[in-house]
This record gives sequence, structure tokens and C-alpha cells, in this order.
Amino acid sequence: MAESYSLSRRWLKFYDFWVPAEVRQPQAPLYQILQIAASQYTSRPATHLDGAELTFWEIKQRVDRLAAALAGRGIGKGDRVGIMLPNCPQYPIAFFAVTRLGAIVVNVNPLYTAPEMARVAEDSGMRALVTLDTLIPVVRTAQIAIELLIVTSLAEYSAERATPPSIEGAVSLASLLAEEGDAGLPVLPADASGEVAVLTYTGGTTGVSKGAMLTHGSIYVNMLQSAVWGQYFTRRGEERILLVLPLFHVYGMVVGMLLSFWNGTLMILMPKYNVDTLLDTVERMRPTYLPGVPTLFRSILNHPRAAACGLEYIKTFGSGAAPLPVETIHSFERLTGGMLREGYGMTELSCSAITTPMMGIRKPGSVGVPLPSTDVRVVDPETGERELPVGEEGELVVRGPQMMKGYWNKPEETANTIRNGWLHTGDIGRMDEDGYFCIVQRKKDMINVGGFKVFPNEVDEALYAHPAVAEAAAIGVAHPYRGEVVKAFVVLRTGERATAGQLIEHCRSRLAKYKVPAEIEFLDALPKTAVGKILLRALREREKGAFPR
Repeated sequence: MAESYSLSRRWLKFYDFWVPAEVRQPQAPLYQILQIAASQYTSRPATHLDGAELTFWEIKQRVDRLAAALAGRGIGKGDRVGIMLPNCPQYPIAFFAVTRLGAIVVNVNPLYTAPEMARVAEDSGMRALVTLDTLIPVVRTAQIAIELLIVTSLAEYSAERATPPSIEGAVSLASLLAEEGDAGLPVLPADASGEVAVLTYTGGTTGVSKGAMLTHGSIYVNMLQSAVWGQYFTRRGEERILLVLPLFHVYGMVVGMLLSFWNGTLMILMPKYNVDTLLDTVERMRPTYLPGVPTLFRSILNHPRAAACGLEYIKTFGSGAAPLPVETIHSFERLTGGMLREGYGMTELSCSAITTPMMGIRKPGSVGVPLPSTDVRVVDPETGERELPVGEEGELVVRGPQMMKGYWNKPEETANTIRNGWLHTGDIGRMDEDGYFCIVQRKKDMINVGGFKVFPNEVDEALYAHPAVAEAAAIGVAHPYRGEVVKAFVVLRTGERATAGQLIEHCRSRLAKYKVPAEIEFLDALPKTAVGKILLRALREREKGAFPR
């Protein structure tokens, strides 16, 4: 049987000249990344938070002390340790200390409510938790059985250098770091590639929260895939990344934190996103790299100070986690003079699978080509088995060393998602004749208008082209005749005005009749996840049984 078109890897001819076709998965544990960074960039600053910095060597010293303290309290291989922190130096310290012991990091969103936090703690069976003093009320309300509660504060690692908090029933991170001795540290394994390093909870392809088991090998190789991709334009030991992306999300964890340690990049940490703070930081710190999500770049575009804060000094902008409207790409590049590159990935792939070449053919609206050692196919959404021709839309399935091991304690969900060695993403996309991929929409977000398929991002694109629109999101709402019709939620730019009728008329000139919104509702803000993705699920829940309104 002839080899399928996708497995011929037609995209390889569009790789930049320095990018290899394959990247071998390392056998060493993730702690090796820190070891290399501490030896190569010893006295260079690794983190910056509110005027205070730590060097790579200072980070390693704290990691080793914390690992020894945790080992002395019985934390070891396979134990789950939660990290519930915003972007701060304590995150990489805790991350590397936990994985140094062969224990498993459980990423916990610091914005979680008590019930959400309780579900993650119960499902993962975490024995310890590292969190902020300000989040203790949430932890207490969750009523979870944690053996070791470790508390720190943002002020402790800022220029303020405040005294660590004292909280009943908890131990301070500072006191653990003050303990002496590392006799309890285990010998690093020769091959940790198949061992689970991180549990990151995701809705996955079904919307049910599940812990994706990411191994030392899958995370390490995914970081290296990104490293070789951009190495020709990276000055190791000299770059500065502005990290608004949360470190508890795989995007921030791999492309942000781990890649920064690998390249000796200074991480300018923002615990909470605010566009004014971001622009102030750009002006003051002159970062060279800003990874983000579409809503971040839209918020910059809509800000009156955007043209005068120094964005032109940033060498690279990267967008992921959600489809990026082409209009946003063009507008942002006109503003900054830089290139905004898009990529595609998901938690189950450790982070990334497809990205845009640095120098190769660039196709705005496309997320680029598969990373080294990565195969991507487009299959029919119904069976997930029949491979579709070039240009036809279907479900993306991915195979590569960055794939997760499976879902924690969910063998049926794992078997449904990983079939015959391929990870079924639940995302709809297509591949062109050059091997470039375009993401259309998640399968579950598709709108069915009288049998016609409508992908919400098509509607979003049309609305974003209107000068008064700052943000837009389309969903399907129930209709007695057509089954569903399109409804759009819109946030207007500050100082701009537009009526629903005007926006609908605007869409009629750009969309087929069945794709035009039947209704438009104006909001002050759209609901978003911690990483900045628009929550279509929240909008759908708002609309249950609401048509006609």
C-alpha cells in the first residue's frame, strides 16, 4: 500500500535550513535543564519580578534545598505535589524541586474556586501543595486532605523582600529553604523519559476535566523541538522574555519557562495580566520575545499607548492556544513592524505540534508546519480513520514523541483519545499542498444551521474586520426551524459605536447567508480562561433556552 500523503512529510522542504527532520527524545530528567542552565549562565539573571532578580545559580541552590527538605518529609517518586501559583520565581523553584525527586507536579490554576481546586486535589491524590498566602482561604474552603501545605508570598520575592507569612497548619517556603543537608536526595535516574513528570488538567476533547500525564521525555523533547526551530535567531544568554502566559499552563511552562532556562533567557514575570502594566513593562524592560494568545494581541492593538511604548524592539511575537484572526495579524504587524507567528498545540501534546517557519514561506491564517519528529493527518470526523485529501476539512490527529502518556486514572478516555498511536485532537483543520495546516475550529464548537456547517471563527473573522469591534465570539443557539442559528457576542472598542444591525449588515457582505449572525449582543468583556482563551462554553451556558431572547 502506498504511503499516505501526510506521512510523506511534504512539509520538510519548507523547513528553515538549520532545522533537522528529527529531534531525539532525551532520556535525562527535566532537572538536567536546570543543571545545564546553572553551569552555562551561572551569574546571569534568570527571573525578574517587580524589580527583584534571581540568577540561574541562585535558582538551582533553592531548588536543591527545597528538594532535600521535601525528601526529608517523605516526598518521593510518584508522589503528587500541587503547585498553585501565579507567575513568580517560586514556580520554577517548586517545579524543578518536585521533578528532581521523581515526584509529579500537579499544576493548579490559582484562579480556581474551592470546588474546582478540590476536584483536582482529590483526583490527583496530591500529598503536598505549594501556594500563596492570599490563596489559603480557597484551600481551606476546599477542605482537602493535604499532608504538607507550603506557603509563600509574591512580596517575598519582589523588591520588597517581605518577611514570609506565618499561617497556622502550614510551613513557609522560606523555612524549608533554610534547612541544611541534601543526604536524602535520590540519585538521578539514567532514563526518566517514560516517567510522569506533570499532571495538567484539561477539558481535552470531551469537556470533562482530566489530568494529562506528561512525561519527562515528552516535555523535554517538546522544549527541544521549539529550541531548534528558533535557534538561528536566538542569542543564548542574552534574550528577555515577557511572560504573561501562566506558568501552570503548558504553553507558559514549556515555551516560556523551560525554553528560557535552556537558552539562558531572563524571564520577566507578570503574575496577573493587565494591558497597562504590560506596556509599562515593555517600555521599561525592553523584552525581546512576547508569546501570547489572540486576545492579548487584540488588547494591545486597542490600547491608545501601543504605538509609543517600544513594541518595535521586540524581535519575536508568538501566538497560540486559540485561532488568530488574520486581521489581527496584519494590524499588529503594521503597528510593530515585527512578525507575529502562529502555532498550534494542546495540553495532551506537552505544548506544541505545529508552528510557522522563521524564514520559510509564511501563510497568514495558517499555523504553519509540523515540528521535527511530528506527523499530522486530517481524518474524517465521524470515524477518525479515513484520511482526507489535501484541502478537505477534517479532524487533526497527531503522532510524535511529545504526546502525553494518557489521562490520569482514566483508561477509557485515554483509549478514546489515543488510537493506534495517534492522538485525536478534536480540532477541525485542513492541510494544503505544501503541508501547511489551517485550524478551523474545535469539533464541539461547530454550529449546524439547517444542516450547513458554520465554524465560529469564520464569523469572528468577519466581525474583527469592522473598525468598531474590539473582540467577538460566535456560538450556535437553538432555533425551532433551523436547529441552530449563529449568535455573536461583541465588545466594542473604547469610544466606538455600532448597532447590531450595522454589524449584521457588515457580515452579509463577507459571509454566506446562513453564516450571518441572527443576533448580536454587546458585552463589556468576554469570559476568558486564565491563558486568555475566550470561553465559548460559558457563552453557550448563558444562552441555554434563550432563543428568541
